[in-house]
Amino acid sequence: MAHLEIRIPSALRVYSRGAASLAVDASTVSEALGKWAVGHESLQRRFFGNDGRLRESVSLFLNDVQLLSADRASTPVHDGDRLEIVPSIAGGSGTPPETKLGAAEASTLTPNRLRRYSRHLLLPEVGLAGQRRMQHARVLIVGLGGLGSPAALYLAAAGVGTIGIVEFDRVDVSNLQRQVLYATSDIDQPKLERGAARLRELNPEITVLTHPGPLRAENALDIIGQYDVVLDGSDNFPTRYLVNDACVLLGKPDVYGSVYRFEGQATVFDGRTGPCYRCLFPEPPPPGSVPTCAEGGVLGVLPGLVGEIQATEALKLVLGIGRSLVGRLLLIDALELEFRELSVRKRPECPICGTHPTIRALVDYPAFCGVAAPGSEESAVVVPSITAEALAVRLKADPRPLLIDVRLPGEWEIGHLEGACLIPRAELPERVGELTSAAEIVVYCKSGVRSALAVRMLRDLGFTRVVQLEGGLNAWVERIDPTIPVY
Repeated sequence: MAHLEIRIPSALRVYSRGAASLAVDASTVSEALGKWAVGHESLQRRFFGNDGRLRESVSLFLNDVQLLSADRASTPVHDGDRLEIVPSIAGGSGTPPETKLGAAEASTLTPNRLRRYSRHLLLPEVGLAGQRRMQHARVLIVGLGGLGSPAALYLAAAGVGTIGIVEFDRVDVSNLQRQVLYATSDIDQPKLERGAARLRELNPEITVLTHPGPLRAENALDIIGQYDVVLDGSDNFPTRYLVNDACVLLGKPDVYGSVYRFEGQATVFDGRTGPCYRCLFPEPPPPGSVPTCAEGGVLGVLPGLVGEIQATEALKLVLGIGRSLVGRLLLIDALELEFRELSVRKRPECPICGTHPTIRALVDYPAFCGVAAPGSEESAVVVPSITAEALAVRLKADPRPLLIDVRLPGEWEIGHLEGACLIPRAELPERVGELTSAAEIVVYCKSGVRSALAVRMLRDLGFTRVVQLEGGLNAWVERIDPTIPVY
């Protein structure tokens, strides 16, 4: 006899008193299933036909490997083995069975809400009490972009009673590839306004509160303090540390997500019961060392996947069900469609959630992350630049300045300046030997962010005649050559 674990899908947990797994002693797969099915006639019929053979409508996996052989029922098992059952599930919509609620219970939900949330009411883990909790819950979404868009849609559809939004950007055509909250007609409109309208249209039963402008140390505690759960959909390090610190100081869970190219991350930070963002990343990376999605791109569906994971975690926190991602970092590789989980530990020396915290108030997060805040002395230090009009004149002179394109090869293929040399910004430190410090150099990227970093680096290395194209390729296309494709 071997001692093994049977993992049970939710569809069959009615036969295990709700348990997700159970332990049995058996010699074969068939014997293990038979022992579980004893006393459950319907389960016996589901597993075995009249001839006693295992039905093909149930797939079995032993230690994560599917059992395919005709004699899979007689496959031997060993101590520590894990038998997983994957039943066939119809799914779809269909007409749900009538939800049986007492008169007093039903009166707390309007007929429209009973129908809207009928699939929730059928779940024992949610039911009427859980739907009430969602109705009274308050969730804040920081950033209504690639992550915040799908999360907001699903939280609104689920019936979260109050959804707060912090956003200050406008809808750009490049957003539409992944920010599913917006339509083409929303281009150039404020995201806050259009996103709130879309959520209210999706579910008029909920309240949507808007907080215009960026989240700052001056307003974060007041805003976050109004909510039960915070979902971080931001795309920059100062905001991530700000959200984390405010949540720790206020005792709120921070549902975290991030994406880049084909990879994503998701977890829940909660300094009360587990690690916070500073436990995972005690200090931010050097400015410009981590590329953004604007530089490296992102597969459009990936933010949807990660944002929906964030929404799922937020709902579980509201409902108080399941096992949250606190202390667990979920890594998603969309190319391999692989999910991995890493354990994140709370740092005793963490300055905000550790044993002896030293951070007791919000700090200057742009300064902490090495990013210049608007209006600061550092932001007043202008990177030497040349306008598109002035560059057009210089390119007709002899000698011409050397044009360096610091974008990625894929961007270069879409369109570039004639005569330019492609040196992606990440490769510039290794390829700087290809440049002459005495030469006049003009660096450009798409909009000027990457070229500014490249100019600073080259200036530090002694290139005194290097400038950036002000506004990047976008400015050149807009004011000089509209035939170059934009993206």
